[in-house]
Amino acid sequence: MAEAIADTRRLFTKPQNLNDAYGPPSNFLEIDVGNPQTVGVGRGRFTTYEIKLKTNLPIFKLKESSVRRRYSDFEWLRSELERESKVVVPPLPGKAIFRQLPFRGDDGIFDDSFIEERRQGLELFLNKVAGHPLAQNERCLHMFLQDETVDKSYTPSKIRQA
Repeated sequence: MAEAIADTRRLFTKPQNLNDAYGPPSNFLEIDVGNPQTVGVGRGRFTTYEIKLKTNLPIFKLKESSVRRRYSDFEWLRSELERESKVVVPPLPGKAIFRQLPFRGDDGIFDDSFIEERRQGLELFLNKVAGHPLAQNERCLHMFLQDETVDKSYTPSKIRQA
């Protein structure tokens, strides 16, 4: 019985020049969630987050955009992707029900540490979703990332590359 010998030869790669090493990547998609702002008073109080997108992917109509979204907008995006796409959608950071109870010793869902923790979770969620090639074809994702307002009565469809 002959033993199989592993092929340990290196793959041939072309030499890399400075432009290849330090030039812009061939395809990139950067999404940052930041600059949280709490607005309103009483029961009408909520926090919005700025979503900045930079990309050179041809499927996105704008190469740079900045929009503000609140947590309920993220919930809408997640439910639309679950309903319309064949993508396994990651979970959002939790709703923090106990932080909304009255008579707490802190600011509840408006506490700086909670807002920062939620911001990180929302950024992770968006980068996972937007990085998926099938999700990139969904109109709801493009609207969420690049349109000033989210039209929740839109007609679901796929985005076609130009």
